[in-house]
Amino acid sequence: MTRVCFRLRVRPELVDEYRERHRAVPDEMLREIAASGRRDYTIFLADDGELVGVFTVDDLAASTAYLAASPIATAWEAESARFFLDLDGRPDQGMRVLDEVFSLDDQLTRSTAS
Repeated sequence: MTRVCFRLRVRPELVDEYRERHRAVPDEMLREIAASGRRDYTIFLADDGELVGVFTVDDLAASTAYLAASPIATAWEAESARFFLDLDGRPDQGMRVLDEVFSLDDQLTRSTAS
């Protein structure tokens, strides 16, 4: 399992609309995200448009490829593209993945195993 954290920037003038769009994501899109292998998926959004998403996945490359080939995800991402600044391509393909530098659970597990 891999924890993934990513960053995107939502256009400040579209933050409220982005929030509203994500209050009730269509069931078919929710099922595609789950079918891609992503779990525990959460998005955080600041008022200035800074977006941070977090999810777990067994194989990020396979999950990304699944969504890239999905007509449902393609349509959702095409509709979503206008929300983002500084994005090259689709949001699910162009997200900026951050390096994990600390995990409390991982370190506690290691310290109790010693």
